[in-house]
Amino acid sequence: MAAKPDQSDPFSSTAAKQASAEVSRMGEAQAGAMLAMQQELLGAYDQISRAWLERVKTEAELWSELATKMSRAGSVPDALGAYRDCVTQRMQMAADDGRRLLADTQKMMDTITRAMSNGWPKGGK
Repeated sequence: MAAKPDQSDPFSSTAAKQASAEVSRMGEAQAGAMLAMQQELLGAYDQISRAWLERVKTEAELWSELATKMSRAGSVPDALGAYRDCVTQRMQMAADDGRRLLADTQKMMDTITRAMSNGWPKGGK
């Protein structure tokens, strides 16, 4: 007489099918969580890159304005004043860049942390 497959036996056909189904469910859940995280990260990257592009445009305008002011300067003190104003504004922009870089990095880390804690399966079931 043939022995019945025992579900508690890890080598039985039923147990193997159940394990395979569980692994498949975990894989699907992890793939879904990864896709959601990637979409959220791409959205954040897009927003950040747009802000930096605007920043580059602002700096190009700053240097263009300096060139215009320097060409119109009637004296050395006028030229030095225009240059001083431009450098002062550029120093402020550099400080703002540092703050923005820190904020952007924090935003990316928050996005990754949120995605990993909310949507990532916790092993098992």
